[in-house]
Amino acid sequence: MKIVFMGTPDFSVPCLNALIENGHEVVLVVTQADKPKGRGHKLTPPPVKECAVKHGIPVYQPASMKSDEVFEVLKEANADIFIVVAYGKILPGRILNLPPYGCVNVHASLLPKYRGAAPIQWSIINGETKTGVTTMQMDEGLDTGDMLMKIEVPIAPDETGETLHDKLSLAGKDVLIKTLTALQAGTLQPQKQNDAESCYASMIDKQLAKIDFSKSADEICCLIRAMNSYPYAQTFYEGKLLKIVKATPVKLNNLTSENGAITDVKEDGFTIKCGNGAVFVTEIQMEGKRKMPVSEYVKGNTITVGTILQ
Repeated sequence: MKIVFMGTPDFSVPCLNALIENGHEVVLVVTQADKPKGRGHKLTPPPVKECAVKHGIPVYQPASMKSDEVFEVLKEANADIFIVVAYGKILPGRILNLPPYGCVNVHASLLPKYRGAAPIQWSIINGETKTGVTTMQMDEGLDTGDMLMKIEVPIAPDETGETLHDKLSLAGKDVLIKTLTALQAGTLQPQKQNDAESCYASMIDKQLAKIDFSKSADEICCLIRAMNSYPYAQTFYEGKLLKIVKATPVKLNNLTSENGAITDVKEDGFTIKCGNGAVFVTEIQMEGKRKMPVSEYVKGNTITVGTILQ
């Protein structure tokens, strides 16, 4: 098929590569603008742009999708279909209706659950045991279009936001290619979403990453896994930012301590009292320091029993 591909981050790249490898003609890649990164604030292209340039595909980076210029550029591409994978901008109705086969989105959840910007992290935060990827015929709602195909992906007990991102990224390319094959064969059976079963996966921010130690150990560990590797679950130790990278739920015999209190420090980790049980922390990043195992941190630093994490 003749395709315009819209995507921006690492998550989108396997889908773009799969389209190329399976003989589809990607005539244009639409992605977000280059952004400053690092200490030198050097303008850095998004991963999808880097992939497109590597394959000699023209790249278009409009500031907004609402202008007549954008509409004309996309019209001139004369594509059969637009494929959208984590592009990050809303498409107006006239663009959604432009190609003959419309716009197909690859979304990292089992719709209608987890519509929105951060379905990967929220599935872990909420303790789900499975998630997946859904291809969807886009409409003007937020991830509300008819579902085309799904693929399920289990969530491992030690799954992090980063590892699940990578699993779903690879699953996405497989379900996309199957969707396009079925679309060309005329065998797709679109299914309406049940809005009553939907939930919204809001964007991840540092406020969401703040740990509430009145919650259960299981809830806190789900948050820690979901926030790994951005922005990491956060609290404060003696007024300094403490990011908790890895932790596991444990039982706590002494329940008289205050929630958030460090109750024990060992060579390989330390225990924090929670609303129900405790968490045993094994990897951290203290403010001003690099990420490291607790076993390494305690060789040159002190973690004090009785300190209350805020």
